[in-house]
Amino acid sequence: MEYQKASVKKVALPYGAILGLLTVMLSVIVYVMDLTYEQPWWQGAIGFGIMILCIIYGIKSFKADNSGFLSLGEAIKVGLAISLIAAIFGVIFNLLFMTVIEPDFMTNMLAVTEDNMLEQNPNMTQDQIDMAMGISETMMSPGIISAISIIMTLFFGFIISLITGLVMKVNRPAHI
Repeated sequence: MEYQKASVKKVALPYGAILGLLTVMLSVIVYVMDLTYEQPWWQGAIGFGIMILCIIYGIKSFKADNSGFLSLGEAIKVGLAISLIAAIFGVIFNLLFMTVIEPDFMTNMLAVTEDNMLEQNPNMTQDQIDMAMGISETMMSPGIISAISIIMTLFFGFIISLITGLVMKVNRPAHI
């Protein structure tokens, strides 16, 4: 009996693109609802749910294309590839958002951050505020945001892939 070997690329490209586009759509919905600076909790929950579903279905599709076999390593490769493609979509959208759609985003976000900081800790001195805002400004640069976004997406993609791989794993027999 001949078994076919599935391609990670064949599965990762469409599922990564779907995940990336759905994540961008979610961000656009939040922007249209004028909630961008509030960063609602449900945006993260829905985004994480979409990520879980896309990775699970991507791994399931890979397993089906792989004659029903799936190793843990293959599951992790597929999940990380899907995550990387989605992260690239997200970074491109964020850079467009911060430079074209909402060019004042960084300035506005820093103002919101300062307001939240003072609201949570009204006894902060001006030196403490200046130091915290300096750190916030550094962390909110497009390069840092992009790097953190890619790292976090890959991290969560790894965890989801690991769990999915452990659950769905069916090793190919040694004689095949």
